[in-house]
Amino acid sequence: MEYDKDKVDEIALALLYLTSFNDGYGARAWKDMAWEVLDRLYEKGYIGDPKGKAKSVILTEAGEKLSEELFFKNFGISE
Repeated sequence: MEYDKDKVDEIALALLYLTSFNDGYGARAWKDMAWEVLDRLYEKGYIGDPKGKAKSVILTEAGEKLSEELFFKNFGISE
């Protein structure tokens, strides 16, 4: 199946905002999505390495900011 992987990555990053939290060490998000998407987000510098036993992934500073922007761009309600 052919699809726009960059668009998928944008929506995935936006959804990471929905599940993000700050644990005192920085922003983290639950990593319950396709590994190939998480790998691409890691390669783009938006998240830390998703491989490991942790059930969450670290959002980089750029990833944290962009995930919030993308979330409200795609899912926000205009008043």
